[in-house]
Amino acid sequence: MQNQEFEYAGFWSRTGAMLIDTFLIMLITVPLTISIYGWSYFTDENTPIIAGPADFLISWVMPAVAVIAFWITKQATPGKMAISAKIVDATTGQPATPAQLIGRYFAYLVSMIPLFIGIFWVAFDKRKQGWHDKLSGTVVIKKISTGPEPVRFSNQ
Repeated sequence: MQNQEFEYAGFWSRTGAMLIDTFLIMLITVPLTISIYGWSYFTDENTPIIAGPADFLISWVMPAVAVIAFWITKQATPGKMAISAKIVDATTGQPATPAQLIGRYFAYLVSMIPLFIGIFWVAFDKRKQGWHDKLSGTVVIKKISTGPEPVRFSNQ
């Protein structure tokens, strides 16, 4: 990554982006799920992990397709766009390939299964890569100084 306009996106900024994305996905999936399965979907402790074909499509397939589509077309989800971050190839800094991005999505499972260690890894890695990034050969970068301009006081 030769360009000095970017830095690796750290754990907290990526966590903020993930919260934005989760909220946006829930704005769509929760009402759809309630309209088909009712409130008991969330309150009945006997509801299985996948309540039926509609649940599988709404809760698993639709979010995966949406996230991967955003990654391929925009290099970022809305949450990452909000923090001026994007996913790029870790070696070249160029846009990641669709194969890398699809692999990255499924590599999240590897990152999450052992107590989310692969996700928390972002906080300690020198390139801010989670296991899903390492497995797919990607990094998340963001523009340097994406916050407001600093206040400058003059001596008058």
